Amino acid sequence: MKSTKVQKFMLFTLGRWFEEANEKIKDKPLEVSISKSAFIGMIKNAGFAKKQERAIYKNLEILEKKKLVIYKNKELELTEKGRKLFEEIKKEVTPYLIVFIKLKEKNPVSYTKKVQTIFK
Repeated sequence: MKSTKVQKFMLFTLGRWFEEANEKIKDKPLEVSISKSAFIGMIKNAGFAKKQERAIYKNLEILEKKKLVIYKNKELELTEKGRKLFEEIKKEVTPYLIVFIKLKEKNPVSYTKKVQTIFK
């Protein structure tokens, strides 16, 4: 069964959260973890999803049924299958994100010598 866009979004968000959070403690022999409720709160507080908490929770349950995430010791974890799908999604969206970041961090006009303008 294929994952929906929403499920992929949830999986990608969880995977990126783990990457970023673990990056902050990479010099220590630790690994971060997050509970379902804390993850749902993070999604809501960051404005990543406009859905109700119950809908986000249901999507996490679906990811569990698909064996993409597991809920172990009251903490969420990506399974091997979940990590592989996360990496596929990341590989697919990274080129788009790079364009977005590059155009945001530097004036887009600076990348070319000839720029034209038109009246609107």
